[in-house]
Amino acid sequence: MAQDISDEDIFRFALNLEYMEAEYYLRGTTGKGIDAADAGSKPGDVVGGKQVSFETPAIAEFMQEVAENELAHVRFYRKTLGTNAVDRPAIDFDAGFKAVAEAAGLADFDPFGNETNFVLGGMLFEDVGVTAYAGAATVLKNKDFLAAAAGILAVEAYHMGMARSTLYRKGEEAWKAANAVSDARDKIDGSEDKDQGIQVDGKANIVPSTPDAIAFTRTPQEVLRIVYLTDKEGVDKGGFYPNGMNGNLKNT
Repeated sequence: MAQDISDEDIFRFALNLEYMEAEYYLRGTTGKGIDAADAGSKPGDVVGGKQVSFETPAIAEFMQEVAENELAHVRFYRKTLGTNAVDRPAIDFDAGFKAVAEAAGLADFDPFGNETNFVLGGMLFEDVGVTAYAGAATVLKNKDFLAAAAGILAVEAYHMGMARSTLYRKGEEAWKAANAVSDARDKIDGSEDKDQGIQVDGKANIVPSTPDAIAFTRTPQEVLRIVYLTDKEGVDKGGFYPNGMNGNLKNT
């Protein structure tokens, strides 16, 4: 990551990601997204998403808590950045998940179609969020910003562990789908292996990590490759962000 990137640039980048996560979980649990007051003065449109019909009350409660957390993150960044906060970018869940499904070989995948698919769609974001925050922690200069990022990283890791363990309990079909999503991410984010499925060598793998049990880190460019769904450099939009992210960090 370039040294001239400011802490505010990193927080604006994180806000773009939190907008997407909040929209995803709110739409799945309530049927509607972020209120206008939390989206900025000129927010982009959001395509896709609907309320999920949950079969398991506990999973519904898990997802509702995550939705509340992600909305709180949006509000935290907007409050912290003040007039420097970016508006919600245009987000396209339909196009994004269609491309993910094609890359992972998942036929007719609708993340809002049932609770298993919804948790799987959430895992796509949570795993990436943890690695993005781990990467940001290495370059943030302001101690208050670093402390906040570390705290949010921990919350995203709680979400990730919940999603991965919930999917593992769903059985072999869910294992295969989750591993396929992991493989698809790993093919586009760069040359290094920074992803792991929820089952490795026939055993549960709830915590993707290095041999030292340290979470992987991704640069903004590696994160952008995943959310733009591209393996090319210099791309500034695509996938879940049809017009790109808002702010200075927007190119792969």
